[in-house]
Amino acid sequence: MFSLSVRTNYLLVAQFLITGQKLQLFELKPVPQNCLHTIHKEYKLGSIMKVFCGRANPTTGSVEWLEEDENYDYHQEIARSCYADMLHDKDRNVKYYQGIRAAVNRVKERGEKAIVLDIGTGTGLLSMMAVTAGADFCYAIEVFTPMAIAAVKIVEKNGFSDKIKVINKHSTEVTVGPDGDMQCRANILITELFDTELIGEGALPSYEHAHKYLVQEGSEAVPHRARVYAQLVESKRMWSWNKLFPVHIQAEDDEKIIVFPSEIENCPGVPSVYDIQLNQVPRSDFTILSDVVTMFSVDFSKQVNSSSTYYTAKLEPIKSGMAQVILSWWDVDMDPSGTIKCTMAPSWIQPTSNDVQWRDHWMQCVYFLPNEEPVLQGENVYLTAYRDEYSVWYKLQKARFFILYFRNEEDKKDAYVGSPLCSCQAHLLWNRPRFGELNDQNRTNQYIQALMTVLEKDSICLCISDGSLLPLLAQYLGAEKVFTVENSAVSHCLMEKIFKANHVGDKIKIIEKRPELLTASDLEDKKVSVLIGEPFFTTSLLPWHNLYFLYARTAVAAHLTNSVTVLPQSASLYMMVVEFKDLWRIRSPCGICEGFDVHIMDDMIKNSLNFRESKEAEPHPLWEYPCKSLSDPQEVMTFDFRLTVPQHTLSTDGSVNLLRTGKSHGAVLWMEYHLTADISVSTGLVQISDEKGNCKWNPHCKQAVYFFSSALEPETLTDLPSAITYAINFNPKTGEIAMSFKPLS
Repeated sequence: MFSLSVRTNYLLVAQFLITGQKLQLFELKPVPQNCLHTIHKEYKLGSIMKVFCGRANPTTGSVEWLEEDENYDYHQEIARSCYADMLHDKDRNVKYYQGIRAAVNRVKERGEKAIVLDIGTGTGLLSMMAVTAGADFCYAIEVFTPMAIAAVKIVEKNGFSDKIKVINKHSTEVTVGPDGDMQCRANILITELFDTELIGEGALPSYEHAHKYLVQEGSEAVPHRARVYAQLVESKRMWSWNKLFPVHIQAEDDEKIIVFPSEIENCPGVPSVYDIQLNQVPRSDFTILSDVVTMFSVDFSKQVNSSSTYYTAKLEPIKSGMAQVILSWWDVDMDPSGTIKCTMAPSWIQPTSNDVQWRDHWMQCVYFLPNEEPVLQGENVYLTAYRDEYSVWYKLQKARFFILYFRNEEDKKDAYVGSPLCSCQAHLLWNRPRFGELNDQNRTNQYIQALMTVLEKDSICLCISDGSLLPLLAQYLGAEKVFTVENSAVSHCLMEKIFKANHVGDKIKIIEKRPELLTASDLEDKKVSVLIGEPFFTTSLLPWHNLYFLYARTAVAAHLTNSVTVLPQSASLYMMVVEFKDLWRIRSPCGICEGFDVHIMDDMIKNSLNFRESKEAEPHPLWEYPCKSLSDPQEVMTFDFRLTVPQHTLSTDGSVNLLRTGKSHGAVLWMEYHLTADISVSTGLVQISDEKGNCKWNPHCKQAVYFFSSALEPETLTDLPSAITYAINFNPKTGEIAMSFKPLS
């Protein structure tokens, strides 16, 4: 899983502030909230290095300068890393151990010393496995300094310091020779450089360099090879994550349709995989159009070429339909014979689907074809996977076009197609869940019904949300004049194109300003009688970050009529105690992993969490992570958008009774927006679907999860509290919500 250091370069930060993007092109998940919109300046205070950080507050909209400890970004990276998830991945660990034993045995059988190179050692686990399996020496490379320090301590604690050398460098910087980092080249190459896409963490160039400079020719490799698989599907739900559908507005006996420019329809999107827990997508949400095919493989025991290339496979559709999406995953053989296999295949592909290993560091890939293509059962098509050093993308062609195009080998050499680039700007402004949200007609209907109850023929509307369709809805439903505030040039340009496509470009005025900078002339000297917002802001990660609407409402108070109607009129913060089926593993200590003591790693993560992160909730899309409710949902705080930002801290405390037996892993928090007195939109719980408490969550939003540290400790598995007490505080100056929880027996 790719992790991001918060030492972000200034250019990228400037892009975030201008476009409202949060690394959208890379679809990172989860991203620490303090990691975004951050500029660093370092200075020394005596012997202590401090970091002066500028952060765009997602709730208040203000830029804050904070003094932080020099290691605070390391703490964030460790706290939000997936190390615990990997250590809990029993299938991964066992298969690696088996593969390493087999590789060492093969080298020993040749009468050679087993010299191991472990690239990306992390905790040093694989190196310790190698030495235990009989390796004579191991060079363990780890570029992340805090992790390298931890690996040295873990290796020492387990008694392997004389056989394992931890090298704190990038593998491409490692030297070989009498005075080098390695005394000689290795004859066993062990790596764990993979992400959900297989190559997204730079595995190919790392292997390429290692074979050239760090390992012997004919060396053993664990894993030995990898294969990438693909399956063609039709799925309206998944397609809605990348394309915009017409929006229907039913008002009395009149129906209008919001359409989108052909530029958006024909745009291929962004060059990034959408990695998800594919097992959580109901089978009814997609139709399989082809059998699974192997797109390409990589032999890690031989020289690897990281240069851009492509691979083509012939598919015979097993069903007619619209080809829209490629589902993809990979597996690895830990040995040359392929008897030791570790697969990321979804449950319906695996013969023992009930025993599929859960993991969050490797998931499955969703790729969107540039355009949907009709396919007929039995009529061959050709699927091409293109790749560069770090990413993969796909193109589908009909057989007749493919054969005509590739008449000879020279044609094939010229057939490489570069990665897709968004030309419509919609994919730059909105991420995949936001596309799904905009395509949710049921959700849109709630806003239509609410607007119909508040709009009059003389209504002057002002919309404050990023790239929202509400201005179009308000105009179609009869508002006299509609203004909309867009914070960025990207959103301004995109919404202007959408308004023009619907022939209302002259009826909706776009104001590219921050709310506090609005002037009477911007609003044509009119007073706003209806203030509307979803609210949705691209700078939001946690549910309450969209309370920026409250701050914006306060900033424009002078431009509102005394009897202004605000939609939504208020928002409620809800919480519920849950037991996760698997998500708890990402924060649970491991202790002993395959016989090796990794408590030092547990303590390192715990210390980083205690640095700050353990006091905060973290965003997760819970539709991907099954859980059951142990308590009823409880409203804990309300924010009235008809009023301005409160002057004093809002505080609440109380307790929730646990109604079901289970492990209280944490509290889930979300916002519910009350559009009117009787119409509400939830960003969290949709329903508790059965008596067991299984939950259904809003699929377009991330919910906030506050893990209870005491519930994640293995030794407390038998401790079942009867209630959970809570204390929650909202600081209006910072826009932050602080919370604490305590179990009661």
